[in-house]
Amino acid sequence: MITPQTIQTILARIDIIDIVGGFVKLKKRGTNYLGLCPFHNEKSPSFTVSPAKEIYKCFGCGRSGNSISFLMEHEKYSYVEALRWLAVRYNVEVEETGVTPEARIQFQVSDSLYVINSFAQKFFTHALFETEQGTDIALSYLVQRGFKEEVIRKFQLGFSPEDRTAFARAAAENQFNGEYLLKSGLVAIRNEELVDNYRGRIIFPVHNNTGKILGFGARLIKNNDKAPKYINTPENEIYSKSKILYGTWFARQSIDKNNECLLVEGYTDVISLHQSGIENVVASGGTSLTQDQLRLIKKYSPNLTIIYDGDPAGIKAALRGLDMALEEGLNVKMVLLPDREDPDSYVNKIGPTAFKEFIALNKKDFILFRLDISLKDAGNDAAKKSTIVNEIAETIAKINRVEDFSKRQDYIRQCSELMHIDETGLTTLVNKYIRDRVAKQESRHQNTPEPLPVQEGSEAAQGLDDGTFEILFQHQLQERQVVKILLEHGSEKFDEETLVADVIFKELVDDDLFDDKLLYRIIELYKGWYEAGMAPSIKSFVYYEDAPVSSAAVAVTNFPFEESKRMRDEMILNSSGYSQKLFLNNYNDFIRITTKDEEALHSFAKAEEQDIQLRVVSSMNYLKLKKIKRLIEQNQKDLQLSHTPEELIVLVQTHQHLKDIEISLLKVAGTVILK
Repeated sequence: MITPQTIQTILARIDIIDIVGGFVKLKKRGTNYLGLCPFHNEKSPSFTVSPAKEIYKCFGCGRSGNSISFLMEHEKYSYVEALRWLAVRYNVEVEETGVTPEARIQFQVSDSLYVINSFAQKFFTHALFETEQGTDIALSYLVQRGFKEEVIRKFQLGFSPEDRTAFARAAAENQFNGEYLLKSGLVAIRNEELVDNYRGRIIFPVHNNTGKILGFGARLIKNNDKAPKYINTPENEIYSKSKILYGTWFARQSIDKNNECLLVEGYTDVISLHQSGIENVVASGGTSLTQDQLRLIKKYSPNLTIIYDGDPAGIKAALRGLDMALEEGLNVKMVLLPDREDPDSYVNKIGPTAFKEFIALNKKDFILFRLDISLKDAGNDAAKKSTIVNEIAETIAKINRVEDFSKRQDYIRQCSELMHIDETGLTTLVNKYIRDRVAKQESRHQNTPEPLPVQEGSEAAQGLDDGTFEILFQHQLQERQVVKILLEHGSEKFDEETLVADVIFKELVDDDLFDDKLLYRIIELYKGWYEAGMAPSIKSFVYYEDAPVSSAAVAVTNFPFEESKRMRDEMILNSSGYSQKLFLNNYNDFIRITTKDEEALHSFAKAEEQDIQLRVVSSMNYLKLKKIKRLIEQNQKDLQLSHTPEELIVLVQTHQHLKDIEISLLKVAGTVILK
């Protein structure tokens, strides 16, 4: 784990304008900055960044957060990956605790391999552009294939010279460890000498989702029947082929914006499509899709469109492993190109616009496509048709999420029509496969201890969508106001002897005043730090490690929702002077205000701006009133039931006592928020 001291050092150096400004062109507007949202397509800027509070908010798509959550959302980093990225940017040495000696050695090996790969990429790129052999052989080949220098440099392509020790010598001169060089696959031992492994080949660096180079693919240029066309990096501490998709580093933002991932087979397919302006594309390397690769795709989008060659081999490749895609909840479509065409050749043949139109018009649902191919292959063979029914039923059974129930039923209906079988019978068969799978899972886990329940705010709960919090807070504005006051003014004086935090903690002896338990958790965290002698700030919560807490803190302190003068001016008194609507900026929600007259109302508004005491008291009184109101409602329900005379007297007295408390709270400053 990264030590708390390291995290605090990183957080102290973060500048949200520096971080976000590296990805979004920002213009200063007042105290904030404005730009086009990087998370959705928009023409008018609605993405606002507050340097004072170190948070951002888009009024178009609703996304909000801090510098770390921006990196996690925009770059698809994990929390730790975002911290490491920031540590590199701000030159902070990362210290870790709880690391075993074995794990520490593995980290050192991984870091060494990354350094070697980075050096190798620069060596190969230099050889491609700056050497006679590179320009004459490799660069001319790439240009002949239609690749422009811009895209070649973007993907950091290179060339490994024919000289059998060119790279090995350069690595030795830079004192790289021979053992690690062998692990990287860049060199091999021949006659007790380190020699280059990729001689005379074009080099394709393979990046991870943070832009680091995991390994390489090396393509043969000259015809040689004895040598393999491609050589890939061997499995090592950082390169695992089953967990990698070529091009994710370059495609991640486009996949997110288009909400669709295009999957092709080869490196050149990806590069050609990027050059044509189609950037939401990655490559599988021609192997069957693995569960890790499918999960990587789902990290960016639930919609997967597979584009493969239209020959029989391409069809079989397209169908392999896709049952796992259904289990992962992906929406899979298929596009088969005309025979003897691949994405690289076809986009160059018909152009980007026509290629996009072809994809859009020829997308086929994976299950229905698979059924169509199988039925054509079976012909009139009854045995084969029976096998197809079972295979399709088993495939449909993989759609096992509760929210996909209607999708599963729709597949059953369509497939039963295509196979000319009874829909009820297919439903029964699908349910059988579901029961069999559940039985196997129960059998496999029957000796496994029950997992602990996921705690709200824990790492396991970090997958919660930030939008959940905004919906939640709209209807709990006063609870949010209490937390906002605590975070922004907790360390300030309430009077000569007490701080604001002391007053709030004295009133909130338990959580029964709060409906939103996540907001109350922020109060508990603050209290724990406060009582330990620490002085928590807004930043402590905005950058808190658990995503739900961080998101809630951002939503609470979000600058666009502060009360404004215009908001106060929009109070309109009705004829009686009671129960007026106070509209909030950017929300249609409202809270009711009661007051005796207009003068008292404006007096309260002015006092609230000038005196934190009244804000604290009025907010806390609201929470108390809410609890009293619930008790009154419950007592009234009890009064409607049958009771003895003695019980009835107690209930009436209780009702009167609660009403007295309510009235005393309502008298505070002559005005109070009721709802």
